[in-house]
Amino acid sequence: MSIEQKITEYRKTGFPNVWQSDLGNGNFKNPNIHTDYSDPDICRDGDVFYMTASSFSNIPGLPVLRSYDLINWELVSYAIKELPFPEYNSPNYGCAVWAPAIRKHGEYFYIFIGFPDEGVFMTRTKDPCGEWEPLHCLKRVRGWIDTCPLWDDDGKAYMVNAFANSRIGFKSVIAVSEMTPDGKELTGNFRIVYDGNVDNIDPTIEGPKFYKRNGWYYIAAPSGGVKTGWQLVLRSRNVFGPYERKVTLHQGDSPINGPHQGGWVDLDNGESWFAHFQDKYAYGRIVHMQPMRWVDDWPEMGVDTNNDGIGEPVMEYKKPT
Repeated sequence: MSIEQKITEYRKTGFPNVWQSDLGNGNFKNPNIHTDYSDPDICRDGDVFYMTASSFSNIPGLPVLRSYDLINWELVSYAIKELPFPEYNSPNYGCAVWAPAIRKHGEYFYIFIGFPDEGVFMTRTKDPCGEWEPLHCLKRVRGWIDTCPLWDDDGKAYMVNAFANSRIGFKSVIAVSEMTPDGKELTGNFRIVYDGNVDNIDPTIEGPKFYKRNGWYYIAAPSGGVKTGWQLVLRSRNVFGPYERKVTLHQGDSPINGPHQGGWVDLDNGESWFAHFQDKYAYGRIVHMQPMRWVDDWPEMGVDTNNDGIGEPVMEYKKPT
């Protein structure tokens, strides 16, 4: 049977072999997207949600997905049409676009990216389904990765990032820099706000995402390694710290290894949701969606099924309202 004939048959039966997260009964099952969307991050614009993910040296790069319910997603654009470096004219595995962050600020959508070898970059657009501006470099630097912006209530702007040991000689630390409000330039020196090397409590902390809520600054960051790690959340009343630490999601007694590295959104009805990945080896890094609650201004992700004070990933849950 030809590919065309197979597609015709699948259409007759509703594509039975295609993974469906939405169960059609008000619930969904994880993984939410059973496809390799590494290092996902999400943002909200009213009743619409957008997701992006790492694309490394693949072109087109920086996929942009859209959803109206956080469960059913469609690919609507790519933010990068070309990489402005000759070394990417041929395959260059594991380089270029690492762990992007997508945010809405003012009339623009922004995606910040740390290229491990070339520096910190940003692209923006007024229409995430349309054309994105060419990559703009905030800082030519080696080893700065996993960048995420934060626009504060007083008009100031900041960026958080991690570091790649393979490029800069150290890792497991998180830094914050001040940034111009247009998101185009870093100003002053960066400050280390958290060091996971102390007592080796958080080895390989990376992928930070920046938030502010109820006067607290939050840095959500995975730790412990891609396949075996946990989700960490740091919080402080000051953007430069000191930051408190709390583990908010881990494998526990679930079958989901290394549940971490992603982003969260708050809804108007009080619900919060966290998207993260799971490394499934040959399948890539697939996307899961977790319910999230706020207790004493700390997020709690998943469901604490074994009463150890840390959430475990859900396999099936009620869809976002």
